[in-house]
Amino acid sequence: MRDIAFIAFLFAFIGVGFRKPFLFVLCFCYIDIVAPQRLSYFLINSIPISLIVFGLAIVGWLAVDDKRDTRWSGRQFLLMAILLYCWMTTVNADFPVEAADKWSWVWKALVWAIFLPLTLRTKLRIESLILIMLLSAASIAIAGGIKTAAGGGGYGQLQLLLNENYGLYEGSIMSTVGIAIIPLILWYRNHGTIFPPDWRVSLFCFALCFACMLLPVGTQARTGLVCLAVLAILSLRAVKHRFLYIAGAGLLALAAVPFLPQSFTERMETIRDHKSDQSASTRVAVWMWTWDYAKEHPFGGGFEAYIQNSVRVEKAASEYDPAAPQNAQAMVYEEHSRAYHSSYFEMLGEQGYPGLALWLFLHIAGLVRMEQLRRRYLKTRRAEEQWIAPLATALQHGHVTYMVGSLFVGIAFQPFIYMMLALEMGLSTYIRRREQESGWRSLTARPAQVPARHPAPGAG
Repeated sequence: MRDIAFIAFLFAFIGVGFRKPFLFVLCFCYIDIVAPQRLSYFLINSIPISLIVFGLAIVGWLAVDDKRDTRWSGRQFLLMAILLYCWMTTVNADFPVEAADKWSWVWKALVWAIFLPLTLRTKLRIESLILIMLLSAASIAIAGGIKTAAGGGGYGQLQLLLNENYGLYEGSIMSTVGIAIIPLILWYRNHGTIFPPDWRVSLFCFALCFACMLLPVGTQARTGLVCLAVLAILSLRAVKHRFLYIAGAGLLALAAVPFLPQSFTERMETIRDHKSDQSASTRVAVWMWTWDYAKEHPFGGGFEAYIQNSVRVEKAASEYDPAAPQNAQAMVYEEHSRAYHSSYFEMLGEQGYPGLALWLFLHIAGLVRMEQLRRRYLKTRRAEEQWIAPLATALQHGHVTYMVGSLFVGIAFQPFIYMMLALEMGLSTYIRRREQESGWRSLTARPAQVPARHPAPGAG
């Protein structure tokens, strides 16, 4: 029955896309996030549905979409540079077969991030993409939230629809993304028009935020807790009553402690000392290995270069270690082929210093641009512009949350994040075109102080 439901939904989605080709774009975003072909048992798991819709989206845009108001962003050229550089490191990779396997999906994520902003020509399209991204991620977050609330979960044990570490179905990645989309959920509650704000939309949005906040508990991912703390601090910029916000957040945190599983609190305590936890201590050792590797290979070793690492770690005694039996004494052990568990070291080890620099510049440029839009439209008095500054703020907060989470998770090429980057670029180019076409100027002063756009009849 589940396969039939997936088939019916996908065929309906694709079928409507032949009338409105932009829906192919939204359909591909849904497929890339939810991966219904992996959830299917036999009907669509053998069909390259992702590649088919990918092609339909690009062909539909080339054949039908109006391109007169298309604008390019400088960050799209940065993405092209990253794409070309990754191809070069793949050709010269230390492990050609493994590198080619990762390249098979990385190129698609990068090409899609370059292409997607070209399709976001209107506010409706921007909002539609936000809605599809939120609902697609919600299908995973809600399942995880319900299982957590029902008493399920545990480190590496919470099954998020798919019982494998693929895309957003990996606990730490989904915890990071779940916290990062909370600002967008709250933005949609206040400014969405496809589903106009009412009590039902508000109830769903608040419930979804709660499900996202439950993900770090259910997955017991320390990264999610760090991201939640960072987002709570960032939100101080957007709230009106900061002292009430701080007091309420503090009381909510204290009230939640008695309901948290003991295994969760014990695992979170290992944040204070990485040497007392095998997973954390191994990560630090791998980071040190990567740093030394980059000194000898400044242009990186290509995708999956970590396979060759070998680290020797001394783990201090701990009261809690889910990966090993309790021990009263320190342990010395060796680990081989351990993943980076950090996007920054992932880029450094695989793409070297040039790749890391391009990647950091891409993200910093996006954060700066969102801050520019936020400040420009923060106090606008035009009703049709009220949604811009809050959206720029939500995207920026989600982006910062991702950058913090990626310190501890290897998600440098996670497709969902590149959709968020594309959303930022689409918003930026849409606003730039809008300003150029209307001769825009700020309307934050009193009406009498705002110069008229056009001279009065008979003037001059």
